[in-house]
Amino acid sequence: MAKCDICGKGVHFGNNVSHSHRRSNHIWKSNVKSVKCLVNGASKKMHVCTSCLKSGKVERA
Repeated sequence: MAKCDICGKGVHFGNNVSHSHRRSNHIWKSNVKSVKCLVNGASKKMHVCTSCLKSGKVERA
């Protein structure tokens, strides 16, 4: 679910690195909200990241 319907931003994978330089897997999830948007004059529920909401790529219904 953590994937933006507008820009496609999703989860990012990487490593947590401790002070002793031991590595463990880590997942960073993007900040995705469920929002009612106007699409072709009708309201539709979409998953949109907050950077798309802030930049005005989506018109809220």
